[in-house]
Amino acid sequence: MQSPARDLSRPTRIGLTLIAGGAVATIYYNQPLLAVLVAEFGERAALLVPTASLVGYGLGILFLVPLGDALPRRDLIVRQLLGLALALVVAGLAPNLAVLTLASLAIGVLACAAQQAVPFAAELAPDATRGRIVGGVMTGLLSGILLARTASGLVGAHLGWRSVFLAAAIVSVVLAFVAWRTLPRIVPKQRLRYRALMLSLVHLVRTQPVLRNASLTQALLFASFNAFWATLALLVEAPPFGLTSAGAGLFGVIGVAGALIAPHSGRYSDRRGARPVVIAGSVFVAAAFAVLALAGQTSLAAIGLGVLLLDIGINGALIANQTRAYALVPGARGRINTVLFTAIFVGGALGAFGGSQAFLHAGWPGVCAVGGSCALAALAVALLDRRRSVT
Repeated sequence: MQSPARDLSRPTRIGLTLIAGGAVATIYYNQPLLAVLVAEFGERAALLVPTASLVGYGLGILFLVPLGDALPRRDLIVRQLLGLALALVVAGLAPNLAVLTLASLAIGVLACAAQQAVPFAAELAPDATRGRIVGGVMTGLLSGILLARTASGLVGAHLGWRSVFLAAAIVSVVLAFVAWRTLPRIVPKQRLRYRALMLSLVHLVRTQPVLRNASLTQALLFASFNAFWATLALLVEAPPFGLTSAGAGLFGVIGVAGALIAPHSGRYSDRRGARPVVIAGSVFVAAAFAVLALAGQTSLAAIGLGVLLLDIGINGALIANQTRAYALVPGARGRINTVLFTAIFVGGALGAFGGSQAFLHAGWPGVCAVGGSCALAALAVALLDRRRSVT
């Protein structure tokens, strides 16, 4: 077996980055299409489809990602990507809302291949540069989240919403080939049974206060993030804007600038610690909702500024929280990733649900109240954490 430093070759880094971005993108393709899905399947589609995909992603992280600490991650990634392609085909051919919702749940579960890629990078990276390496792979993941909306909006506007899912199935098969060709096959030294893996998650939560803090702050921030993105298409496709799904998706391009903060956040966390980055990220997200509340209903420029602030804040905080979490227990990075991202995507699902309900009952101000409150709560949690020596 090669050493981790030698296994982290340039093709491996590129492969992990592409897999992270391409897999996670599949759970966000539905968001710019919500108005179209509502027209075909009814108003419940706006709530059920995005929530199912996010809940599924959280379930996949909880029940599948820990296997990376006991089985070769390359094999797991390849199998999940092939299963993801099948689920995407079912979604693209769905005859009714029930099938589309179940397919969205399966897409979310299998898309957690992205969360196999991130701890794989942390495992292969040297200690001194782990934040930078993780930040690079996360740039791919975060770009996938953001560009998914742009690609979905454009393809959906010209070829229909079903073409989005069918094209994504082809991409997933290609990514499975990339994983097979570029990733090293490393057999974990520790061969735990599945029951022991799952029980150890509880032990990690109980014994690692830094992990608890990182999970809670990022879950709150991701709730803000999804409250916004789950409702943006409903805002901008209505008067006074009247944009198409393609126009709604283009806001994802702005967010890519925020994703580029990831490697810089990782470098800073390597040198100075994560806590200041998490605090700054929470402030940026709160500021984004202040802008969106003040002018988001009347100004596309304000929405664009809100997107930029939101993505800079959440991405910077995410890399910082991952860097400090992965440093805790080297042999359990998959399970640490499970704890962290299960919390994050439970928060995301609740944020998508809360944002959708707020929009239905209180309009855009309600969405901003939900998102802004979650960001301020994350800031309070980060400020109250005094373990500076370990964060």
